[in-house]
Amino acid sequence: MPAVMTFKAILLSGLLALVALISWQVQAHESRPFYIDIRESEPGQFELRARVPASVPSFNRPRIELPSFCQYQQAKTALRKPFSCSEGIEGAELNIVYPLANPSISSLIRLERSNGQVHNARLGPKQISWQVPALEERWLLAKDYTILGIEHILIGLDHLLFLACLVFIAGGWRRILITVTGFTIAHSITLAAAALGIVSLPVPAIEAVIALSIIFLARELVLNRRDTLTWRQPVFVASSFGLLHGFGFAAVLADIGLPQTELPVALLFFNIGVELGQLFFVCIAAFAFALLRRVFTDMALLHQKGQYFSACAVGVLASFWFFERIAGF
Repeated sequence: MPAVMTFKAILLSGLLALVALISWQVQAHESRPFYIDIRESEPGQFELRARVPASVPSFNRPRIELPSFCQYQQAKTALRKPFSCSEGIEGAELNIVYPLANPSISSLIRLERSNGQVHNARLGPKQISWQVPALEERWLLAKDYTILGIEHILIGLDHLLFLACLVFIAGGWRRILITVTGFTIAHSITLAAAALGIVSLPVPAIEAVIALSIIFLARELVLNRRDTLTWRQPVFVASSFGLLHGFGFAAVLADIGLPQTELPVALLFFNIGVELGQLFFVCIAAFAFALLRRVFTDMALLHQKGQYFSACAVGVLASFWFFERIAGF
């Protein structure tokens, strides 16, 4: 008898576990979200499309309450409702109302504006309202992307070392200005082309070649042959390698992301930020090199040794980057 009872107890426990599992799966199936898609065809004219999970009964289907200055028009279907707003909806609230109660489902909202701007949001079961985000203000966008550009160039050690080598090779202020201008124009072209999707190159290969460009300049400084093209016309080398560095900037910008509605503004001010950071660094580097040349005017041997060992250190570091990036292919 005890053995029979034990078997019954095991069987009952198994059935309860199976029922619990089925119940959990059904509940998981029922937890599919309530999807709200709002599209603005022209300013003030919208269409709301909704998808309600099949598990929600018809008597508890949710409705979207619009702000007071928006009115529903004649519905195309039960789940496609056009509406119009007499004011801008930026900052307005949309409310999700269930006749009885929310059956523990989340809500996904997608708002596509007539200017191409897209907003996405996910609301939990306890969230019943959503505030429409404000349109992106250009001056805030310009400020943010300018700061991002400055930050990127000032923390990009590989770009800074390349610029430092260029400044050292260029020497005088006039040659520095011409050289850095060539570098700026070149990397601005490829940055724009890559960011706009006109040209696409593999990022790991570009990063490896950027390291190789630093090795090339370090070698020029070590050999110190003033009759080479690099020493005579550094602007040509700066422009050539600048095209590659522009792809490097574009890779960083791709990670940051560009707002599609204000893409030209964001791209322009990111590039301006890069130039401002670059100008700041070049001025400091040029001033430091000029000061060192003045201090060591009568100490040519020490000047040569300092250039040699500094260039070797830069070359070793760039070589490490090169092989590390090659290994990451």
